[in-house]
Amino acid sequence: MIVRALEEHGYDSAMLGLSLSYEQDKGKMKAVAERLCFKGGGHNKFLESIVVWLDITATRKWWSQMDTYRHVTKQSSSTMHTLTKRELTKEDFSSRTVQETIDTVNHFIREGDLLSAKDNLPEGFLQRRIVCTNYMTLQRMINQRATHKLEEWQTFIKAILSLTKHPEFLRENNSSMLNSNELLCRKM
Repeated sequence: MIVRALEEHGYDSAMLGLSLSYEQDKGKMKAVAERLCFKGGGHNKFLESIVVWLDITATRKWWSQMDTYRHVTKQSSSTMHTLTKRELTKEDFSSRTVQETIDTVNHFIREGDLLSAKDNLPEGFLQRRIVCTNYMTLQRMINQRATHKLEEWQTFIKAILSLTKHPEFLRENNSSMLNSNELLCRKM
């Protein structure tokens, strides 16, 4: 899995919106935001105003779970338009994908049989998507998937906590999640 942060915007506007409830200067809202960000019940609605664009390359099995989160806009590489343009290599799959599976898909690619190639793509096939989401959705993902058995979720969470500008709004006590050498992420 590779996670890159492309853009992040909205912190100042979120603080301005939060300041309206308290009739205070937005510069004083960081402490209030830190107090409210995990409260829920509408107290943390300012998190929806902080928007993040990510470039993620992940397995199909991870993407099928990611699709659970509805406050996410995605644009993806198209298997329909690109799958038969070249034979696939081991780098196009997770490390657990066996060579025989790759060979099967490549057989259909050589035959020009797009539908059979798509039908035989394993869950370990890597797909790249550009994702637009917000801090509230990221916080929900982190809370719901922190102990998930699919290891890609741990990688994703570590990436988000290291790439976002305000990880303190996303996970309480997140310092233990940031100590990872295998993390593939980059700020842009």
